[in-house]
Parts: sequence; structure tokens; C-alpha cells
Amino acid sequence: MPNAQPHPQPRARKSKLATDAPVLFFKSFLERPKEVGSIIPSSRFLERRVMRCARLDQANIVVELGPGTGGTTQALLRAMRPDAVLLAIEINPRLAERVRARITDPRLVVHCGSAEDIPGALAAHGLAAPDAVISGIPFSTMPRPVALGILRSIRDCLAPTGCFVAYQVRDRVAVLAREVFGKPSHAELEVRNVPPMRVWRYDAGSSPSPRLR
Repeated sequence: MPNAQPHPQPRARKSKLATDAPVLFFKSFLERPKEVGSIIPSSRFLERRVMRCARLDQANIVVELGPGTGGTTQALLRAMRPDAVLLAIEINPRLAERVRARITDPRLVVHCGSAEDIPGALAAHGLAAPDAVISGIPFSTMPRPVALGILRSIRDCLAPTGCFVAYQVRDRVAVLAREVFGKPSHAELEVRNVPPMRVWRYDAGSSPSPRLR
């Protein structure tokens, strides 16, 4: 990407949009618990751990799956380079619109659609292969074919040196990812979050393991 001057910190509109975000997040969890990973947004401790795992300071293009109300999205933007791009894919139209309205950073592209078609979302916005895909969507509540479809979509879209970072309450994603990515290159637990979250990183080009039942 072309060089750019240092970009100001991402701005969130200080209004009813920001103050109502936790309420909307909770309502969305109640309405669609299989699509929202937690009842409250992520803590700053979890966000920092995810940023480190994803090596965002080296990334040109980043994909976030399930931005929710945009709290983690803002943290990603703060950690990213001034010339980088963040594609946030949200299946819930109301949440997607909220993120668009709340965050004015020009590096952010919000796409309303399914995580099963990341290559299509990238193509729709003229973006190349991402250096990192970050996901907090709950793999533990998805039907197995859907979850594997998303993992394969991530694998197929990553840049050769890219990585996939998942933060989850349960370890279902790690079980499923063995068939697509093999073993994680990094795994840890963040207890300073409600609820505590596990964080995994999988690197592009890793070899899948035999299916475990």
C-alpha cells in the first residue's frame, strides 16, 4: 500500500450511539445468541492480548468477523498502521449499521454479510488477501458444517504469511480448526474478561490434522 502520513486515532461519535452500545450488544445477544459471542463487549485486557497475537503492527489488511457494536473494532484500529485497512464483516444488519454510524475512521470498511464468504467480501471492496483474520463469533453454537465452512473461508483467503486469531469462551473452535489448520501456533487464556476467554492463533500454510471425533 502507498505510504501515508500518521493517521489520527479512530474516533467514535460521542453521543447516544456510544452510550447505548452495551444495551444494543446485550439485546443482540438475546435475539441471536448463536451469532453473538458474549453478553457484554470485550475487556481492554482481552483486546490487547488479541492485538499481540494478531501482530497488527505488521498488517496491511485485517478482517474482523463479528464486530458487534464496534468496541473491539476501535481497539483494532488503534493498533493498526495508518495506511492499513480493516474489513469488518457483520451478519446482523442492525449491528453493522451501528458500527458504520459510530466509527468514522476512513480505514474501516463495514460489510454486512456472512463469514462463510470472506473472499467474496474482500472482492466486493477491492481488497487483497488479509494478513490477519480475527474472530470472536461463537463457533461453539454453530452447526458443524457452518463452522467448518467459515474456517475454510478463512484459510482460503489468508495471505501466505497471514494468521487467524480466534477468541472464544469454549474450545470448540480449536477442535474444529485441527481439520483445517492443524495445531495452533499460539494459545493462551485471558481471565480479565467476563467471561474469561481463550485466544488461539493459526498461521497460514499450517497442515491440518486427521479428523477427531
